Amino acid sequence: MRRMFSTIAPRYDFITRAFSYGMDRGWKRLGVARARLPVEPVILDLAAGTGDFSKLVSRQYPGARTIAVDLTERMLSLARHSGVRLAACADAGALPFRDGCFDCAFVGYGLRNFPDLPLALSEIERVIRPGGLLVSLDFFLPANPLFRTLYLGYLYAQGTFWGLLLHGRPRTYTYIPDSLRSFLSIDELSSLLRQSGFPRVHVNRYILGGIGLHWAAKES
Repeated sequence: MRRMFSTIAPRYDFITRAFSYGMDRGWKRLGVARARLPVEPVILDLAAGTGDFSKLVSRQYPGARTIAVDLTERMLSLARHSGVRLAACADAGALPFRDGCFDCAFVGYGLRNFPDLPLALSEIERVIRPGGLLVSLDFFLPANPLFRTLYLGYLYAQGTFWGLLLHGRPRTYTYIPDSLRSFLSIDELSSLLRQSGFPRVHVNRYILGGIGLHWAAKES
């Protein structure tokens, strides 16, 4: 997984825009806007990629302290180059932070790729302060069987096209639909978040359930 993300890092932002019909940035802005953070929040941007959430938070909250965390150093190098000040290479299942040190954790398209999701959620819950927030944006399989089939077909076609065009390898971006087959539904993730110490969960659904944006508040 780390090798794959190192390969796609220079094209990562472009691909997220392409697969989301250009709506990715708007969803992330909404994720930040509705988080209602403190004036000078301390933020974890987990599975940060090139640091989109870090940059959005810093623009909306000039006094924010953000740290971008990713498993891929090449992603973090691009994040630093684009203005992210603090970045660290770390595993979501073993975060190198003390308990309750963040007001909010943002995760963009990351939960789906964590090999041990319950462990990662336990770590996220640990490092968020009581009453703090987890905001997650990710792909999901739509509930409607017909649209689910069409959606997977679209993701495979998109992945194959861009993989061939950008890398000469058709399977480069089909990891997205591949990962969806073993991932939770939007409602299953909501239930798991509640079981993991985030009793208050709100979710927005996009593309007929193909994308979910979760806001999950930790027990106060």
